Amino acid sequence: MRSHLLNDATAEQYRRSVTEGVERVAAKLATTERPFTGVTADALSPRVDGIDLDKPLHDTAAVLDELEDVYLRDAVYFHHPRYLAHLNCPVVIPAVLGEAVMSAVNSSLDTWDQSAGGTLIERKLIDWTTARIGLGPAADGVFTSGGTQSNLQALLLAREEAKTENLADLRVFVSEAGHFSVTKSAKLLGLGPDAVVSIPVDHDKRMQTVALARELERCARDGLVPMAVVATGGTTDFGSIDPLPEIAALCEQYGVWMHVDAAYGCGLLASLKYRDRINGIERADSVTVDYHKSFFQPVSSSAVLVRDTATLRHVTYHAEYLNPRRTVQERIPNQVDKSLQTTRRFDALKLWMTLRVMGADGVGQLFDEVCDLAAEGWKLLAADPRFDVVVEPSLSTLVFRCIPASVTDPAEIDRANLYARKALFASGDAVVAGTKVAGRHYLKFTLLNPETTTADIAAVLDLIAGHAEQYLGESLDRAS
Repeated sequence: MRSHLLNDATAEQYRRSVTEGVERVAAKLATTERPFTGVTADALSPRVDGIDLDKPLHDTAAVLDELEDVYLRDAVYFHHPRYLAHLNCPVVIPAVLGEAVMSAVNSSLDTWDQSAGGTLIERKLIDWTTARIGLGPAADGVFTSGGTQSNLQALLLAREEAKTENLADLRVFVSEAGHFSVTKSAKLLGLGPDAVVSIPVDHDKRMQTVALARELERCARDGLVPMAVVATGGTTDFGSIDPLPEIAALCEQYGVWMHVDAAYGCGLLASLKYRDRINGIERADSVTVDYHKSFFQPVSSSAVLVRDTATLRHVTYHAEYLNPRRTVQERIPNQVDKSLQTTRRFDALKLWMTLRVMGADGVGQLFDEVCDLAAEGWKLLAADPRFDVVVEPSLSTLVFRCIPASVTDPAEIDRANLYARKALFASGDAVVAGTKVAGRHYLKFTLLNPETTTADIAAVLDLIAGHAEQYLGESLDRAS
């Protein structure tokens, strides 16, 4: 079994095996005609369940054949131009190369003696990102597994900076369109059930600063402690960007930690055309960025950034076997001193490879293209009487629903849209997402693929309308 260990003696076997795997995936990507096959869990489960993991195949080619049957054939392919659903981007080749390198070398980014140059590369990228944001010379941060972890760490720092022992008094303010991880984080941090205060949004799904000011004033009047305001730089549902300068002013007035969840909108940091849409982010105390959303990176690649490196002391713990206190005096750069994680992948390498091959302008150009595409998609929807579109996009998301001309019952329209989404997914012709707006069912395009065209959008809209009409026709047949 030692023949399977990656080392000097097996380097050639490693080359052959990885090449064979890459060729399989490349062939699959080159011939994939739909984003999904439409396979159901009931159909796929027996294939997976029928595999005896205690009986290995002992042959890479045979295992890849098996993998084709249980995974590759029916995977959801984000690179396809008609995958329009969630915040999943197609990935750039330099980042995939970085993934291959980091997996093989397998550095762990917790301590210097496990990562060496990997630590310095990650720190360089953190500095690059904080400079793009404009957080100032004392800024710092660390890579994380994703936006949820980044938000959790940011709110942990905010809790500690609030300097109160009565956690029940703490309040966190976030728009009603903000990410669910804020509420989850509050629970994990031991805050009370009333800790998260939802702030209403305006017509464009942006936090209403008048309402925020009112709630901050009420918090002070009631003797409670405003722990943090979470502003969103690109909501998951709408891509809306909260009015960051106005929120920053209120945070400064009330002495509140300002966190910006820019997991989605961080692509604007590299934008050549739309950088001003996220102005005000430079006034934040902490920021979440997800490179695996709008920098076209493989999952996972995220970071939490802070204005003041001193605040990261709240996650610093020392263990003699790992990062003893003396290493601080010796100026040994241990990233575990900044992180909620201990063992941690060298995810920063993917972004490093991307920037060194493509440059920030190359990434920004791709993100600008999907923002432009969303603007064109909005025009199509706004001009099409079959659809109701919610807001003009700030990023690359479109939320809409089919409104069949023959139906006025909102509940029946809900069912028609739900059916259309499920039927489209089952067909494999396209994948779209869904959400609720004011209690009603809507559909969602999250456009993150520069290869998607307005013709693709128009074709998928026709498919959606067709499925909705089919449902209504069948519904009328059943009723009669």
